[in-house]
Amino acid sequence: MTDYKATLNLPETAFPMKAGLPQREPETLRHWNSIDLYRKLRQIGEGRPKFILHDGPPYANGSIHIGHALNKIIKDIITRSKTLSGFDAPYVPGWDCHGLPIEHKVETTFGKNQSADLTRERCRAYATEQVTEQKAGFIRLGVLGDWDNPYLTMDFANEAGEIRALAEMVKKGFVFKGLKPVNFCFDCGSALAEAEVEYQDKKSDAIDVAFAVEDADKLATAFGLAALAKPASIVIWTTTPWTIPANQALNIHPDFTYALVDCGERLLVLAEELVERCLARYGLQGQVIATAKGEALELIRFRHPFYERCSPVYLADYVGLDAGTGIVHSAPAYGEDDFRTCKQYGMINDDIFNPVQSNGVYAESLPFFGGQFIWKANPNIVAKLEEVGALLKHEVISHSYMHCWRHKTPLIYRATAQWFVGMDKQPSEGATLRERALEGIEQTRFVPAWGKARLHNMIAGRPDWCISRQRNWGVPIPFFLHKESGELHPRTIELMEEVAKRVEQEGIEAWFKLDAAELLGDEATLYDKSRDTLDVWFDSGTTHWHVLRGSHPLGHASGPRADLYMEGSDQHRGWFHSSLLTGCAIDGHPPYKELLTHGFTVDENGRKQSKSLGNVIAPQKVTDTLGADILRLWVAATDYSGEMAVSDQILQRSADAYRRIRNTARFLLANLNGFDPAKDLLATEDMLALDRWAVDRALLLQREIEEAYGEYRFWNVYQKVHNFCVQELGGFYLDIIKDRQYTCAADSVARRSCQSAMYHIGEALVRWIAPILAFTAEEIWQYLPGERNESVMLNTWYQGLAELPEGFALGRAFWEQIMAVKAAVNKELENRRNAKAIGGNLQAEVVLFAEPALAGRLALLGDELRFVLITSAARVQLLEAAPADTVDTEVAGLRIQVSKSAHAKCARCWHHREDVGLDPAHPEICGRCVENIQGEGEVRRHA
Repeated sequence: MTDYKATLNLPETAFPMKAGLPQREPETLRHWNSIDLYRKLRQIGEGRPKFILHDGPPYANGSIHIGHALNKIIKDIITRSKTLSGFDAPYVPGWDCHGLPIEHKVETTFGKNQSADLTRERCRAYATEQVTEQKAGFIRLGVLGDWDNPYLTMDFANEAGEIRALAEMVKKGFVFKGLKPVNFCFDCGSALAEAEVEYQDKKSDAIDVAFAVEDADKLATAFGLAALAKPASIVIWTTTPWTIPANQALNIHPDFTYALVDCGERLLVLAEELVERCLARYGLQGQVIATAKGEALELIRFRHPFYERCSPVYLADYVGLDAGTGIVHSAPAYGEDDFRTCKQYGMINDDIFNPVQSNGVYAESLPFFGGQFIWKANPNIVAKLEEVGALLKHEVISHSYMHCWRHKTPLIYRATAQWFVGMDKQPSEGATLRERALEGIEQTRFVPAWGKARLHNMIAGRPDWCISRQRNWGVPIPFFLHKESGELHPRTIELMEEVAKRVEQEGIEAWFKLDAAELLGDEATLYDKSRDTLDVWFDSGTTHWHVLRGSHPLGHASGPRADLYMEGSDQHRGWFHSSLLTGCAIDGHPPYKELLTHGFTVDENGRKQSKSLGNVIAPQKVTDTLGADILRLWVAATDYSGEMAVSDQILQRSADAYRRIRNTARFLLANLNGFDPAKDLLATEDMLALDRWAVDRALLLQREIEEAYGEYRFWNVYQKVHNFCVQELGGFYLDIIKDRQYTCAADSVARRSCQSAMYHIGEALVRWIAPILAFTAEEIWQYLPGERNESVMLNTWYQGLAELPEGFALGRAFWEQIMAVKAAVNKELENRRNAKAIGGNLQAEVVLFAEPALAGRLALLGDELRFVLITSAARVQLLEAAPADTVDTEVAGLRIQVSKSAHAKCARCWHHREDVGLDPAHPEICGRCVENIQGEGEVRRHA
């Protein structure tokens, strides 16, 4: 038997079938580094429109986790796709380097007794180590950025820039010092930002406490009585007994109805709606003898249970009826609502009683409980209330309570003298910060759209921003305060600039070692130097100031306003939030045009990842076993607008999808063997109809892909590319052209036509996947034929795809219908194979019985219909001629008849043809194969 293998154009490529990503990806990283790819991108980007994605800095503490990987990969997909779309899209990675977690880590390592200067020195060194480690992790993921020159909030220039940003806000009248309750952590010894608070279940002592009336006559009058026949008390309910010593008022709702209840020995004042529940809780019987609106009880005084002072009734609309008694005990030092209401009634800062010290211990001077830690004092306070006959009920309940996100310990609200950015404080000119921020939200595009309402609600209801902290490792608030008046020095803005200049040279240490006399001269004895530091959210929230127009000016046409900020959904109360406030305070508008939010990672069962559950996916392990491109594909394939499930099994599915895309690329490369686009590429009009359709389909898909990238719908990109590889290419086009590619003459129009199409598709496909499969695209790029530059990223979307002209005979609708017919035929062929009626598809002959319109379209393919259906013969007849043994199909007006060919099998093309062996010189092959190997070659018109 003659071996005709040498006469076939068999596929051949050095592009490996086995990806080996963990081994090959580091080679690609070395390639990018050797050609200095990031710098080259900046060079070719000169003159292009800019797209600025400003990096929300991760915290420089600990190895990167799956959330880090998710975040950085999405950013990389965005900047890469923008680059391919013709933008100059630089990416400057950043790190948040100050703050308590790093200081706490240093204290844990070296002890708490080290000097403040040594603490700062060690914090800076530790943050530097962490940045180095995290940077290596991000680079391994294929994230393309300015890794040699990232921004760090602890860089001297940024520390100085932050001081200048604060000066701008001081100058414009947004900053003030005030006494207010703030979230306070005893372990941190500092105020906390809202974003540093989390809620956990906590067991608390719930108590009902009676406050005896002082103004008995006024209480009687309020209830329409001539006098009170018995002793009377008003009852409060609280879950914080430790605040009772600081009680200074009682709050009731002006519109609620309150009842005077006769309980035998005494009268109790309770909200009418809650009387029944309260009496049941106290185990008492009672009768309502009078009622009154809350507003009638205003300013009536009641005696503190165990101190010689009175608490007046203040009206407050925050009082609710969902629990308790309808009366709220007010300790203005330990509650935002309490503080606000007491201030509205004229209480000044000096009047506010604040016995809890910063370590959580009552001041020694507090009667009964001085020197006791508040949580340990709770049972003692309950006992004291029982002793004086004020305790009506005590029980332990479990409820959600605020905790420190670092120490996992309960927090309190505690009134302290802090620096604030005022939300409703009238600035030197223009609208208030709240008004500016709410207007800024209206100007911003949100992806997903629900982010708008979330951020709006947070801004609309948030209190003033406490920006001061009492720590060592942070950017200082460089204020000089008059020792007697407490006022800022009249030259504060000028002095802040002098401090900034010093910090620019020496870092924040310059402030802490500064002798006030260096700046104030003889005035130094009159002023105290502030020891407060800035909230770390101020650090990152002002990076639009000290990075985008400071350490890394990006030259955007719209100034420091970035095109996009992109972070996790928690940043609506974090970086998005603080950046919005500082941007609106300094510039009058947000520092971003768009906000993109992604969800958090969970396992396949929707559970949060934790070491105890054993469901943590470490990105380092994924890159070492599957490769970074598999992780990148999982990110792209998942809708990030909600929770993103990840597990070993899910990543394995991503690996399977990856193989389909890789194998498609390999098929294209293998079948471009011997193809030189410089001399073999056919003009579009010279290509066969099927090949022109394939290129047209790729063009339409590219338009959809560009749109999806532009709208950050990366899962749509993945779906479209994957489906194209599986359906239009793998399931249709590439399957059909194998015969033409392998059997026609090497330099024939038939073969060069399909190679031209595959070349165009390959050039497009490699760019489509480059933002997602960064490593694999680079590998494919090196194997594509023709001259090319050093990286796929040094290009834009492929412009060589040609559209089918309008009115083209075998156009889009024609091939869509042919695909449907082929699917129907494939289904019947599979049935016949399963029934052992035929072996392979090429052993079959097919007759298509179709209604006239469809029959006419199928007839356009002539003899080439058999190549489309991949059968040895295919004929078309009218539906009315269909015999009884034909099979109905899902295609309207089409029936199929499949029979086993009676002809011999061609040893070269494997088709069963009646002309096999007619040429004595080639007794084993068919006529067209003879023509292809020794004649001028067969002519193919369509497929």
